[in-house]
Amino acid sequence: MVVRARWALWTFVLVNVLIVEVLFFTAGAGKNDVLTVAKFFGLHAALLLFIQLLLIARLPWLDRRIGMDRLTVWHRWVGFGLFWTILTHAFIVVLGYAVLDDASMARTFLALAGVPASLLGMCAALLVVVVATVSTRYVRRRLRYETWHALHMLVYVVLALAFVHQLLETTTFTSSPFALGYWWVLWLFSFGALIAGRVVVPLVRNARHRFRVEAVVPESDDVVSVYVTGRDLDRLPARAGQFFVWRFPGHHGWWRANPFSLSAAPGGGRLRLTAKAVGDTSASLRHLRVGSRAFLEGPYGAFTSAQRTRHGTLLIAGGVGITPIRALLEEGMPGDVVVLYRVRDERDAVLLDEVRSLVTARGGRLHLLTGRTADGVRPFTPDGLRGLVPDVADRDVYVCGPAAMTATVLASLTALGVPDRQVHSERFALA
Repeated sequence: MVVRARWALWTFVLVNVLIVEVLFFTAGAGKNDVLTVAKFFGLHAALLLFIQLLLIARLPWLDRRIGMDRLTVWHRWVGFGLFWTILTHAFIVVLGYAVLDDASMARTFLALAGVPASLLGMCAALLVVVVATVSTRYVRRRLRYETWHALHMLVYVVLALAFVHQLLETTTFTSSPFALGYWWVLWLFSFGALIAGRVVVPLVRNARHRFRVEAVVPESDDVVSVYVTGRDLDRLPARAGQFFVWRFPGHHGWWRANPFSLSAAPGGGRLRLTAKAVGDTSASLRHLRVGSRAFLEGPYGAFTSAQRTRHGTLLIAGGVGITPIRALLEEGMPGDVVVLYRVRDERDAVLLDEVRSLVTARGGRLHLLTGRTADGVRPFTPDGLRGLVPDVADRDVYVCGPAAMTATVLASLTALGVPDRQVHSERFALA
């Protein structure tokens, strides 16, 4: 299912790349050779914007097969490609007109800034620089999630400015009737998918289900579970292993949203998240008022039993990454199940009693792996994994935990010859 979805997505992208190449070579040259090159980068910048929209539209068909974590990674790399393409396009446009008018770059830049179409393009390029800067790892790690998320929303302003910029430039839209139809269909499809996935579906679902906080249960000093109920939850297409983007408007404010995995299989008329206090939002969850409103976006993610290809399953969790693993156990994983749960100390093992009970009920095996990596405890090396689970290459492997742990596990699975189709990982940032 994942392989077919990837092939469908990249085939769709490739077809559009070929169309853009045809449009470029049939549209005619620019006013000089430099501006012709600028047009080439401009067309491809527009296509990259469309791909960005597609990746962040949260289309259910893509998300349930590929997973938002992978789509988000692709969105990040396409975003940096878009950043350099737009800057290259802008620089070459200024250079091209400077050569055409035999003027300096600075004078040409100021002259172009007086043209509405060019000014909109410059504003879009400036905002792309801002978004790209706050998305670098160095800056991102120093910003609160809510601050980064708010600044990242500038990408929608970029999309609007870029659309109007391309519309006013006219050269790409009106080079031929086919080009006119193609770009209009592309932009309308992009904006339609984005509005449907990010606005219409969440509003309709929340109006239908009317989510409310049912209970708040402290699991430890720094971990809390929140139970949310609502109407007709049996009609909510959620599965164990998936996550929602949660908002509690009366408590945190509308702009604060965090992704948390379901820590229990959906059913029984309620949903549960379990979170560790690692930021202001998660730390204040224990103070939620029972009966207060919740606004949920989702469900998202492909970290589900639907991805299984083998009879046996290995579930690997680190820290609070146990939450989707615990939900998968409750839903029921057919066949032989082994769980590896990595924590520094048994006291840090979130939901340990529940996990033990579920594993025992299914006749599985649980290995609680404690100790500090700095002290030489490294259970996820190839030899370590093989020692714990000798038949690991014959199992589906689900991994959720901190980024460093996940990277180590994935590298070891590759070294052990576990096929990619049997490996399913959830980025800890989305858990």
